[in-house]
Amino acid sequence: MALQISENKGTFHLHGSVNVSTTRSFITHFEYIIKTLKNVKVNIDKIEQIDESGIKAFKTLIALALRNNKFFLVVGDGSKDLYEEYSYTNVA
Repeated sequence: MALQISENKGTFHLHGSVNVSTTRSFITHFEYIIKTLKNVKVNIDKIEQIDESGIKAFKTLIALALRNNKFFLVVGDGSKDLYEEYSYTNVA
């Protein structure tokens, strides 16, 4: 399934898959948003599938936000794989 991105009241909602076929456009889209806005909030409740390249895409965007002194917040119950990845990186 493709990835759809919508915005409602300052929160960007992802619907579909963040995988090898969607990560390039996902990163490009959010690079612009991160450079434009001070705070970026992404809701992943409707993510149906995320693969290794999708997880790397989130890491890339978080690193970009940090380099630009911006906030990139991921909220929702969308992907267990994404939360498992960050539960290990945030320990220590």
